[in-house]
Amino acid sequence: MKLLEKKAATPLPTSYHPELDVSPELVADEAAYYQSLIGILRWIVELGRIDITGEVSKMSSHLCLPREGQLDKLFYMFGYLKHKHTGRLVFDPTYPTINYDDFPLNNWSNFYGDTKEVLPPDAPEPRGKGFEIVAYVDADLAGNKVTRSSRTGFIIFLNQAPIYWFSKRQNGVESSTFGSEFVAMKQCCEYIRGLRYKLRMMGIQICGPAYVYGDNQSVLSNTSCPESKLSKKHHSIAYHVVREGVARNEWLTGYVKSENNSSDTLTKTVPAGEKRDRLVSHYLWDMS
Repeated sequence: MKLLEKKAATPLPTSYHPELDVSPELVADEAAYYQSLIGILRWIVELGRIDITGEVSKMSSHLCLPREGQLDKLFYMFGYLKHKHTGRLVFDPTYPTINYDDFPLNNWSNFYGDTKEVLPPDAPEPRGKGFEIVAYVDADLAGNKVTRSSRTGFIIFLNQAPIYWFSKRQNGVESSTFGSEFVAMKQCCEYIRGLRYKLRMMGIQICGPAYVYGDNQSVLSNTSCPESKLSKKHHSIAYHVVREGVARNEWLTGYVKSENNSSDTLTKTVPAGEKRDRLVSHYLWDMS
């Protein structure tokens, strides 16, 4: 019988990459067991354990041909959940503290004309207090050691309540941090656009634009400064999707240091320590 790791401080060992695992393949019954454990872990993520989102996503990529070492690492992850079992997801309705100086307003009319956010024409009259939307987005450049694909991670807050978290390997391979971060920013902004539409159709008031934090200065310069130039043409779709949303005042982008970027744990296994504890505390309380 496999014993769980007693003091696993992270969901996976920081040096472990499941795509490099060359241990023997699991037989049919064991592979089915691996798949059932992944299903359980996915439900745990949906129920609020945001801190294992990235790791579960990575291990889910090996459902078709799991290996013995990968199964062992799922037990390691359950050991982490047993060790860190006191975390609570709290839906805090209080308004966030936003430094609006981080989100400068510029004149975009020379680039996108008098563009405005598309509002649902049949939305009900909003009731109650409005919400601020805050997002944190990150990407892990070439995190997959075999395909060198990057991983997108972002987390969305309504006021200070986390309501959506996402971690997924990007479809294409990016050759620069700028490219992987811009793709992640586009994916996050596309979700925000749908969320704003949905909330309005539910009669919920939205207070101003969404505030999107990232830790890549080049991406933020390209999305917040109208005069910035795009240096790589194959990034043009992400470039204009994000910039046009800024011009429409759907969202604004601002800088946050990597050590304070809540989405950092959704793209990589952050080592145990003060940084990991601080990031996890942004969305889970009482993680002893």
